[in-house]
Amino acid sequence: MGHARFAHADFLDAARALAAEHGPAAVTVDAVTERLKAPKGSFYYRFASRDLLLGELWLATVLAYQEGFVAAIEAGDGLRAALHTPAWVRLNLEDARLLLLYSRHDFVQGNWPAPLRRGVADQARRFIACLERFARVAFGSADADDLRRAQFVLADVPTAAVRPHLQHREIPPPVVDDLVRATYDAIVR
Repeated sequence: MGHARFAHADFLDAARALAAEHGPAAVTVDAVTERLKAPKGSFYYRFASRDLLLGELWLATVLAYQEGFVAAIEAGDGLRAALHTPAWVRLNLEDARLLLLYSRHDFVQGNWPAPLRRGVADQARRFIACLERFARVAFGSADADDLRRAQFVLADVPTAAVRPHLQHREIPPPVVDDLVRATYDAIVR
């Protein structure tokens, strides 16, 4: 009877807020249910474990981020893909902190449940496919060196450029885009 008072999304939102405030380790079943004023049974009605909740939270966040990145690569716009990170961070500061300051292993330790393993594997394949596509267009091949260049210019540089701002919970200033663009131009053009 009490299950209808709380939606699946309510638990994800509570976990997101706790993780944003104190990191993924702070997301416990007790902390989530206390934040919602929900009975533990209501939590376990929706999630078999804390790991499942955190895994869903991480996967939903990475998929939301990845949408714009994939769209830019599919449109053949590598620079837009590189600039997607600071743009997304500006619109999603707390989610960006979860995604870019922590690893997926900070969210779920040990074995992920099968549906999440599939979702993570699909997400990883999509990312690698984007790197391969970009490397072929930008560098002429998708060998190991060109894939490393692609990852550096599309993911590593933008993440490094926004990370100090995320650590201070501040919106990245426009100079971040200038740095990403200059690095992109130096490597790709």
